[in-house]
Amino acid sequence: MASLRSKLLASVMRVTMKKMLGRSGDVDKERASLDKMSGMTASRKPGQSTEVGGVSGEWQYCEGAQPERTILYLHGGGYALGGPDSHRDMVGAIADATQAKALILDYRLGPETPFPGAVDDAVAAYQALLDDGEEAGKIFVAGDSAGGGLTAATLVAIKDKGLPMPAGGVCISPWADLTFSGRSMYTKAVDDAMLSKETLSWMADLYLAGQDASHPLASPIYADLSGLPPLLIQVGGDEVLLDDSLTLHERAKAAGVDSTLEVWDDMMHVWHLMAKFIPEGRLAMKSIAEFMGKHTA
Repeated sequence: MASLRSKLLASVMRVTMKKMLGRSGDVDKERASLDKMSGMTASRKPGQSTEVGGVSGEWQYCEGAQPERTILYLHGGGYALGGPDSHRDMVGAIADATQAKALILDYRLGPETPFPGAVDDAVAAYQALLDDGEEAGKIFVAGDSAGGGLTAATLVAIKDKGLPMPAGGVCISPWADLTFSGRSMYTKAVDDAMLSKETLSWMADLYLAGQDASHPLASPIYADLSGLPPLLIQVGGDEVLLDDSLTLHERAKAAGVDSTLEVWDDMMHVWHLMAKFIPEGRLAMKSIAEFMGKHTA
């Protein structure tokens, strides 16, 4: 059962964010709007700017302790929006909860850089972390929404390239099926407080630029998932992307992957972004911390 705060927040989001996101059709305006909305409630200071594997990003460090692990974080935003500015607070909070240093990767976005640019950037950054001396067994790849799907795709690409596998992957409300085959895209259309098929379709077109939506690195539910490290998949019960998570989990399990699925009843898309306001966000991060603690080498 969702908390009262969570229910109130979802009601507000349905009449604000859901009606606004992607509606202008102007990528620059949408990017600025997302960063502005994030900035209104942000309290985390910008971290250390960096370039890893030729890809820019920002480090966020856990407070009060030496990092025990490293997170390569792939932000959400439909492969067209988002970056360190929009995700700094959430990723910083995850770094605190997991005793980690987290690299918010500012990977290239569509339409300027279509698929598979985001995957290429994520793999290049992971390779660079290894080259810099980071231990694969202490690295986690994590992401939300499009970044959650990108997390799964990145793990597949890392495997295909023959690189040492990271300790695990964390997929938060992953967009793992750009073909929109899941029934929840329709059955949860009213319940979802943030996303709609219309908005997601606009973003998919920007990212794919006419390419096959069922490509395994665009929609990792169609990939060979065998050989991937342990996965934690968290999704809200009210999301249009619910079936993306269910299918990703089922196919990972069928491929022999140690996959853990958490369906949080009545929760909205990437509720972790609201962790300062709702208890479920903090509880979800605690679960991520337990997962990483269990699987860190």
